[in-house]
Amino acid sequence: MSSTFTIRIPRELKEQMRRSPIEWSDEIRRFIENRVRQFELAEAVRSVWTRAEKRRVNIDSVDLIREDRKR
Repeated sequence: MSSTFTIRIPRELKEQMRRSPIEWSDEIRRFIENRVRQFELAEAVRSVWTRAEKRRVNIDSVDLIREDRKR
């Protein structure tokens, strides 16, 4: 099922679009699909980063090095 999405553009731009051989509905649909995919990916990365930050363990590397040298 599909729905209609309407935007308002300047007349000059509409005339320029009309003169070009580009199929604008397909072009705009692909752009929107790609942009939504980018947004969803960015949200997923942000979510993973947030969860990873909560799991991060703070360890003093100096203590680890000293402990390692004692062995």
